[in-house]
Amino acid sequence: MAQERKVCVVTGSSSGIGAATARLFAERGWNVVVNYSKDPAPAEAVAAECRALGADVLVQRCNVADDAACRELAAAVDVRWGRCDVLVNNAGTTKFVPARQLDALDAADFQGIYAVNVVGAFQMARALAPLLKKHPPSAVVNVSSIAALTGMGSSIAYAASKGGLNALTLALARALSPDVRVNAIAPGLVDSPWLKNGWGAERYAAMVEGYKARSALADIIQPEDVARAAWYLGVDATKTSGEVLAVDAGARLMPM
Repeated sequence: MAQERKVCVVTGSSSGIGAATARLFAERGWNVVVNYSKDPAPAEAVAAECRALGADVLVQRCNVADDAACRELAAAVDVRWGRCDVLVNNAGTTKFVPARQLDALDAADFQGIYAVNVVGAFQMARALAPLLKKHPPSAVVNVSSIAALTGMGSSIAYAASKGGLNALTLALARALSPDVRVNAIAPGLVDSPWLKNGWGAERYAAMVEGYKARSALADIIQPEDVARAAWYLGVDATKTSGEVLAVDAGARLMPM
C-alpha cells in the first residue's frame, strides 16, 4: 500500500513566501492547501503549479481574521484528507508608515494588523489543532519578521504585531505539546511584490541596496529561502519547539 501523502496548509499562499512554500511542499511529495483572501486567480495559478508537481491541492478562500472562515477551512481539509501535518501561518498585512510619523497610525490600524498577524494565526492553529494532533509529530510554523527583533519594518504597528506573534509562538508551543511543535521564522528584507508595491519601486530599490550594505552576507531574502526554513521547522527539526529562526542574511550582525 502506498504511503498516505501528508498535508500542509499554507495561509496567504497566492504569492511570495506562501506560494514558494506551497510549491516546495508539493515538490517534496505533500498535498497542500493554497489559501487566498480576495483574488482567486493568483491562488489558482499557484495551485496549478503544485498539481503539476504531483500534489492534490485544495484552493480555499479564507480571511484568517474571521474565525468562522478559519473553521470552514479546517473542515474542508478534514473532508478532503482527514489530516493536517504542518500549518504555515504566512498570511499577513501591514500599513506602510515611516516610523517617525506616529500620527499616521491609529487604533484601528493596530487592530486591523493584529487581527490578521496575531489573532489570525491563533485562530488557524486552534481550528486545525484536532487534525494536527491526529498524526503526531506535526508542526505549526509562524512567519514572523526581524521587525519584531529590530523595531524596524513597514510600520510600528507591524513590528509590534510580529512581536506578538513571537510571543504567541512560545505560548502555543507549550499549549500544543507534546504532539505539535510550534516555531517561527523571522525573515529579513524579502524580494517580493508586497514590499515593492507598498514602498514604491524607487524607495524599495534604495532599501535593497541599503540592506545588502548592512547585512553580513550582503544579500536580501528570496521567498524560497523562507520556504526552505519552513520545511526545516515543519518537518526536519523534530526536537525544536518554541524557537524563532532568523532568516535575514546576517543583518542583525551588522550596525543598523
